[in-house]
Amino acid sequence: MTQATVTIDTKRWLAKKAGKPRGRVSLAHGGGGQLTDELLDELILPRLGNDLMGGLLDSATLAATGTDRLAVTIDSYVVQPWKFPGGDIGRLAVCGTVNDLAVCGGDPMGIALSLILAEGFEMSDLAQVIDSIASAGKEAGVSVVTGDTKVVGRGQADGIYITTAGVACVPKNRTLTPQNVKPGDVLIVNGPIGEHGLVVMLAREMPRVQSVLRSDAAPLNGLIRALLKRVPGVLFMRDATRAGLAGVACDLAHDSGWRVTLDEARIPVRPEAQHAADMLGLDPLEVANEGKVVVVVRPYEADAALKAMRNHPLGKGARIIGHVGGIEDGLCELHTLIGGRRIIQKPYGEQLPRIC
Repeated sequence: MTQATVTIDTKRWLAKKAGKPRGRVSLAHGGGGQLTDELLDELILPRLGNDLMGGLLDSATLAATGTDRLAVTIDSYVVQPWKFPGGDIGRLAVCGTVNDLAVCGGDPMGIALSLILAEGFEMSDLAQVIDSIASAGKEAGVSVVTGDTKVVGRGQADGIYITTAGVACVPKNRTLTPQNVKPGDVLIVNGPIGEHGLVVMLAREMPRVQSVLRSDAAPLNGLIRALLKRVPGVLFMRDATRAGLAGVACDLAHDSGWRVTLDEARIPVRPEAQHAADMLGLDPLEVANEGKVVVVVRPYEADAALKAMRNHPLGKGARIIGHVGGIEDGLCELHTLIGGRRIIQKPYGEQLPRIC
């Protein structure tokens, strides 16, 4: 396993010299928005970049012999509070890793688990987190196969942090990248957006507010497996986590070079989620999800894709939400409810710190 299956154009960061960085890390650098991109482009990629990392997809896909390739991913979870309506940090860690592998076309094989615990964390709470990890793994059909545990002094961490890594098999003939898309292709999302980030923020900032909202954290590999079986020609997928749907659409536009247009009237947002977003002063397009995937297909395969997704419990709310246009400018545009148009940009920094 010595080379990437697809070589991505990495000139934008290979040409940069790894100079001496200035300033300090802020919370906003971890938000998945423009500051995260700057951190990658200016500091990390000039020092560590290579063709395997160049695509900056959710997983790196390595070359292998036989009929499959190997996909690898890793992620850390520092959500605060660690428990919230609809889930906790343990469920979040398993679902996030499984989904990062699944959207690259992989069939997850196993997860490595690392726990960082603060001295004084309640054993009963730890047991709840481990039970959630086991439950989510069973739901996804994936086991924790190895792990590590560290403990830090009291006050040196907020209870518990988790890092998970995963591996998956990807068929040799399956390559899901933004470079596959072209004008006319359609974007589909599997259900209502924004609920995970809003639930965490309500739990943190307004714990006394009663809401019917629950985190949408869920393993999407079953839904994606059913979709790929019915529509093997899927072009690209990405789970809309940090920076939300806006982040995925902006990255797709930038990386493909084509204008991506979203239709606000078609984007599913539950009334209670919109109400919570209004209270918190947030745009649901920019709020993180942990059980939503954006899928791009050719227009003639859209109906088949919708049918396959709607036949799965996690895809019953699937809708076409936009398309790839014929303008080659790499911008993302929103057609608004009142008939206007506006350019969408990734959030500059961290609207919602520590929601995953």
